[in-house]
Order: sequence, then C-alpha cells, then structure tokens
Amino acid sequence: MATPHINAEVGAFADTVLMPGDPLRAKYIAENFLSDIVLVNQVRNAFGYTGYYKGKKVSVMASGMGQPSIGIYAHELFTHFNVKQIIRVGTCGSYRADINLFDILVCSGACTDSNWAGQFDLKGGTYSAISDFELTKAAYDAIVKHNLPVHVGNILSSDVFYDVDPSSWKKWAALGCMGVEMESYALYATAARLGKKALCLLTITDHFLKPEKANPVQREQGLRQMLEIALEIA
Repeated sequence: MATPHINAEVGAFADTVLMPGDPLRAKYIAENFLSDIVLVNQVRNAFGYTGYYKGKKVSVMASGMGQPSIGIYAHELFTHFNVKQIIRVGTCGSYRADINLFDILVCSGACTDSNWAGQFDLKGGTYSAISDFELTKAAYDAIVKHNLPVHVGNILSSDVFYDVDPSSWKKWAALGCMGVEMESYALYATAARLGKKALCLLTITDHFLKPEKANPVQREQGLRQMLEIALEIA
C-alpha cells in the first residue's frame, strides 16, 4: 500500500532502484535507458518509474537533496515496497588533484558532518557507513572493463552546501575523502539497519582544486557512462 511519500502499490518497484537526486534526472534515465516504463510515483514530484533495461526489470526514483530526504525514501522503499538494493547515481565535487571532471567514484564508505547516526544511541561511538561489497566490486569491475577512469574510497556526505568556513573541506581531504555530496551516509546507514544493499556511484561535476565546473548540458550528457554502469550491475 502507499506510504506518506510514495503513492505506489506493492510490487510496483523492481528489486533494484537507481536513485538520482533530481526528479528530472530520474525522468531522463527512465525515458532514455528503459523500455516499457510506467510512472509509479509522483508524490511531491519525486518521480519514480519502473521499466526494463535489456530485459531486466529496473526502477528509478528521485531522492531529493540531503540526508533527511534520501533517508525517508530509502526507508519506505526497503520496508514497504520490498526493494532489495538502492544504487545512488549522483554528482559531486572533487577534493583531489588526481580526480578529474567526469571521473567516476565508487564510494566504498561515507563520512559525514551530520548527526544522522545519533538516532542509534551509540553512547559516544561513531558509526562507519559502508557500501555493499558485492555491488561495489561489480561496479568497479564493470568500470574497469569499459576502460573508464575510476576511484574507490570514502566520500563526505555533508549537511552544508554553503559553509561559513570555505576551507573546512580541507580537513576531510586530509583524511582521504575523495570529494563531497549530500546523501550517501544516510543511504548506507539505512540499508545496513534494515539488512539491505546500497551503493553510491558519483560523477565529478565540480572541483575544489581546479577552476573546472560542468555546465548544465555536460551534467546531463556526462553522466551517461555512470548510468550505464549502474544499470549493468542492477
């Protein structure tokens, strides 16, 4: 049955859901990569579609921006709609000189400046949010097979986009974080708590060390390789 945020029926979603942040990107993925698509959710314009990719049933749905938003949708997809795995497909900014525009990141772990894990009452402990190993390996192997630039490691999931301290990113870069986005930690923690699988794949569209930034057209077209990898392992 429907939830407060998803007006679909049980069975409307495939076992695997690709999750971009932008509803229009979800629409783009469905219309350009899937066949026989059905719109299964449109509450708050968080478009969700189910279709087929090379004969394989796949769903795609927007997460919105930030950890609270993806946390809601991931929880409801996992618990109410029997989704088994979510692959976030997003964009991020690079912290490292060796990671260039349009390189693909396979995020094996996620750090955060959020208090997301506070709900788990860990008595002062810190939860390390990690991806599913099988999905991670499958993505890495597929990217290598296609001879695409790939980097594997930690990403920062931040609650802050406009930071009052413009140099705060450097402390995370010093700890090896590849770059920054705003959703992966909550996705990984939610999947772990519910016994599900999750992975975050990101394409670099901004850079903290170089004067490079993808324009809107490049942001759409430059993600194609990452999306094809995600669909291949779905």
